Order: sequence, then C-alpha cells, then structure tokens
Amino acid sequence: MDNPWWHRSVVYQIYPRSFADANGDGMGDLRGIIQRLDHLAGLGVDVIWLSPICRSPQDDNGYDISDYQDIDPAFGSLADFDELLAGVHERGMRLIMDLVVNHSSDEHAWFAESRSGKDSPKRDWYWWRPARPGMEPGTPGAEPNNWGSVFGGSAWEYDPATGEYYLHIFSRKQPDLNWENPEVREAVYAMMNWWLDRGVDGFRMDVIDHISKDTSLPDGVVRPGSLYAEGGPHYMNGPRNHEFLHEMHERVFAGRATLLTVAEMPGVTIEEAARYTDPARREVDMVFGFEHVWVDRGPDPWVLYPLRLTKLKGILGRWQAGLADVGWNSLYWNNHDQPRVVSRYGDDSPEFRVRSAKMLGAVLHLHRGTPYIYQGEEIGMTNAPFASIADFRDIEALGHYAQAVEHEGHSSEDVLTVLRARGRDNARTPMQWDDSHQAGFTTGTPWLAVNPNHKEINAAAAVEDPDSVYHFYRRLIALRHDDPVVVYGDFTMLLPDDERLYAFTRRHGDTELLVVGNFSGERARADIPGAEAWSSAELVLTNAPARTGLDLEPWQVVIYRRRA
Repeated sequence: MDNPWWHRSVVYQIYPRSFADANGDGMGDLRGIIQRLDHLAGLGVDVIWLSPICRSPQDDNGYDISDYQDIDPAFGSLADFDELLAGVHERGMRLIMDLVVNHSSDEHAWFAESRSGKDSPKRDWYWWRPARPGMEPGTPGAEPNNWGSVFGGSAWEYDPATGEYYLHIFSRKQPDLNWENPEVREAVYAMMNWWLDRGVDGFRMDVIDHISKDTSLPDGVVRPGSLYAEGGPHYMNGPRNHEFLHEMHERVFAGRATLLTVAEMPGVTIEEAARYTDPARREVDMVFGFEHVWVDRGPDPWVLYPLRLTKLKGILGRWQAGLADVGWNSLYWNNHDQPRVVSRYGDDSPEFRVRSAKMLGAVLHLHRGTPYIYQGEEIGMTNAPFASIADFRDIEALGHYAQAVEHEGHSSEDVLTVLRARGRDNARTPMQWDDSHQAGFTTGTPWLAVNPNHKEINAAAAVEDPDSVYHFYRRLIALRHDDPVVVYGDFTMLLPDDERLYAFTRRHGDTELLVVGNFSGERARADIPGAEAWSSAELVLTNAPARTGLDLEPWQVVIYRRRA
C-alpha cells in the first residue's frame, strides 16, 4: 500500500479574520485569501487549513456556528468559497475546513428548537439538566455539577423559560451537542458529506475528544483558589470517543478519495493517539496533542514559568517514539490558540529574532510527522505589545481576566503579564503583508490592532530578502518534499539532558541526518558520539552565516547529511 500523500505534506493554517481584508471593513475575508494564494503557493505548502468561516454570531470568532452549510457574510459567500477552493486546487494545493461539532452556537436553529420547551423533539440534542436536588433553579450553587467553563465561570447556563440548565464547556453561547443522540450524529455526518461533495479535502476537527461525556456528569475536583472544578477528566477522551470517530469514518470518509482528517485533542495521551491514528482502526489520520505547548505551564496559571528544554525534549521525544510504529504525528509550534513561538521559545529581539525563528522551524520540521505553519510564522511574526486589558478581544482572555481579578483576588498586573505572554490574541493580530498603513491587511480599521513592528517584519520584505525566515521555510519545505529521510526516517534523540542544545538523528535506508538546534543566546558545542565525523559531513542547511561544525552560535541550527 502506498504511503498517504499527507506524510510528505506541509499544512498552512489561515485564521480568516486576520489574514487579508479585501473589502476594507477591518476583518479578513475569503476574497482577501484569494488575492494572497500565490504567497502560499510560493512558500511551497501543500494544504491550507481554514479556521471557521461558517455563519456565526462570532462570539468565539467563528467557533460558534449558527449554520454549518453557509458562509458568514463577514467572510463572503458560498460563491466566494467555491472560487477560493478552485484557486487552491489550480495551484496544486488542497483545502481542509474546521469542523466544530462538539458544540454549536446558541443561535443555531437546532438549539433554538431545543430550548423551545422540554417536550421539543430536539431537546435531547443538547445537554439539558435540572438544578441540583433541593436547590432553587438559577441560584448560586444550583448548577447540575461544579464544572467550570474553559472561558471562565460555570459550564452551565440557566434558562428561565424551561427552568433547566444547558452545558457549555466553552462560552455560554456555545452549547454542547449531545453525541449520545444518534440523530445528532446523523445530522453532523450529512453536513460533512455536503462539504466533501463540494470539493473540500478534509477536516481539522475542533476539540473532537470532548464529544463523548461521562453521562453521569459527576462533580470534579476544585483547584485551590478556584470557584469551579476542572471537568476535563469527565469529557476529554470520553468513553465513546473511539466509537464515534470510527462511525464518522465509515459514514463520511470510507470509499472516498484519500482525504485528511486531523483531530484536535487537548487531553490526549500518546497511547490514545496511537489508537486514534492507527490506520487499521479507521478513525482519524493524525491528532493535535497539547503536551508540548503546555510545557511552560505550572500549578499557578498566573505565574510565568520559563521553558526547560529538557522537559520539551522529553515530551516530543516520547511522542516520536510512541507513534514510531503505528500512527502519525502532527508537528506544530503555533496556531490561533497559542502565542507566537519566536517570542515564547525563541528570542524576538532585533538581534536574534530571525535566527531563532529559523532554528525553531528547522527543529520542528525535521521531526517525523506532518508540519503545520501558522500564518505569519513564515515571516517570524512576534507577540504583540498589549498595553491593557482593553487591547484584548479574545473571549478567553477577557473571561479569565474577569474571574482572576474580580473573583479570585489576583492583581490586574500579574494577570496582564501572563496574558501578554500567553494570550491567544498574540496569534490573532493581522497578518503583516507590508510596511504600509495597517500592514497592508486592510484599508479600514482592523478588528484587532496591527503589531507596530510591521514596519520591519512583513511579507513583502521577507520575500525580497533571500536570507529571510520566509526563504528558510521554503527550503525546509523543499527538503521534506525531496528527501525521504525527512518523512520516513527513524528518530533518535541525542543529548537528552542538555538544557541548551536540541539534537537528534533521522535515518532511512543509507541516509542519515543530524539536526542540532541551539535554544540559547550563548555559544554551545554539541558533544555527541561521532562528532568529528559529522563535522565533515554535508551541511544541508544552517541559519548562521558561516559553517561552524558542531560549535553552534547563539540560536543556530545545523542539519548535516551523510550516507552509508
């Protein structure tokens, strides 16, 4: 059997509202994406993943869908989408859509009917429950259980019209669909087939490991200092998740040309990921794990913890080993939910921003798995300088700020310090196309302020500069396309206890690669077995001006190749 096409592919994520605005209303749109397709084709990516573009009240920037089979007017029309899809395919790329079916919008027709009365035919399409026994509905503590919402506050919203509560793991405007009801699943599968029939090439599945809940909805453990419990153990990777995803595969993907299915799973373990991505089980192609982007978190969410490279290597190394024989890795530093990696794990100072961005890209792309590039990563975009909470737009940041400052007693400056470094809006500032007003993103007022460093950091300048992050990423992508060892080579971690150097080898047939990245602002030597022989091997790629063997400059990466 031939290996799947997506093994050697690179995916580029577009966050549509922040990518390119064609009509000047301050929000990105489909026509803006159409106008910028050649940027992506020039980069060499194979797949474009679109964050949600379906009709939505935009409570969570489109992750609250009110009509799964229409485009939100803010982004354009179905005709615009068809033109975009044709443009992607004409350039030899594929397009996958964001599938958001753990929850819908509370403005979806399904939910409107569900909340119309307890006898509604769609009442059981969502998680409705009465107040706790002996408690007055709608009063504090009467919620069916003590789970907290991911966005702050309770995970339950009281509905006075029917006297019951509905579950929302995220915003109160994102009620959770009840996947225990087969009618819900059939409606979702019909919608997915409608999009595939239209020509899309697969789906990235939002928090898809949340769809199966413990139906007893038990109370969770309340963390000290918090008002609500962490409900994740009772809805992440739930008891019927594998069953539901296998059923989805059989009802939607079986018998079609090879598509791409990517499952976002915040709570997934390596062992479960291997099961989800085992081709024989017919569930999904790959998963997004979160462990490596939680490596700099600690017990107190309002304290910043520095990156420990040994811990990061331990996590990524375990994932490489755990999916070496069965399953497949997805590789990412950035997405719409994560801060900019060059500011997080690199050095975004003028001196080292470009070099550290290249190093981070090389280390990631040379692992075994399918790499994902988030818009702006290819030009080394950085975190934004948020002055106050008024500068943020993200519902998660605003909710956490309110809960931490107003209810949990944290100082506003402590909370802001963490949000500036880790907040999701860092990834959502508009794409920096050029050094003109509003970075060439819009002729109007952008929905979220453009990072002022767009004068120096922008796509136009990067394309013109042969030594830019953009052209380094082009070379990384070409290396994946051209050399099977990048795709299929085994993975061996070196120097696991070194806090500055990230080193590993990839071997396939008679070809072996050595990758060494310096995660520090100091010179460092890679004392690995056979170091002298590697120093005389072919230098495939580096981000420093001169070859230095295995004596690395600050933030340098080297990729060597030798053949047996």
